[in-house]
Amino acid sequence: MSADPSSSHRTIENLIARYAELVDDGDFAGLDALFADATFVGSAAPVSGRGEIEKMFRETLIVYGDGTPRTQHVTTNLAIEVDEEAGTATARSYVTVLQALPDLPLQPIAAGRYRDRFERRHGEWRFLERRVRINLVGDVSRHLRQAAAPA
Repeated sequence: MSADPSSSHRTIENLIARYAELVDDGDFAGLDALFADATFVGSAAPVSGRGEIEKMFRETLIVYGDGTPRTQHVTTNLAIEVDEEAGTATARSYVTVLQALPDLPLQPIAAGRYRDRFERRHGEWRFLERRVRINLVGDVSRHLRQAAAPA
């Protein structure tokens, strides 16, 4: 069953936006649900499966008194390619992470690329894989529990 291509693009765009909202809200259980059937590939070993995605975010990100990491993930330059017949899609985008704290003025702390794969299962689009490559690193000492060395 073929879906409307513009509808598929919008749904995938919304999944990508949902990721940013969940991270910035500190909703790691929500991220776990969003990636329930997906693999997350970042700077560490790939992570898959229920409970594992949530655990990875909880162990990686610093959360403040308001329950958030005090970040804003800005996703731009979004390019989505959908194969309606196969029920698969890919997306490429840029990400810029901003952070502000009472003693840290608003600033970009990281920038990079997302490469995503999606599938339509039972009529619903879902993440299959997210690959994150951070190319530019600023002061992540108040964002990551163990700040990675810049590349």
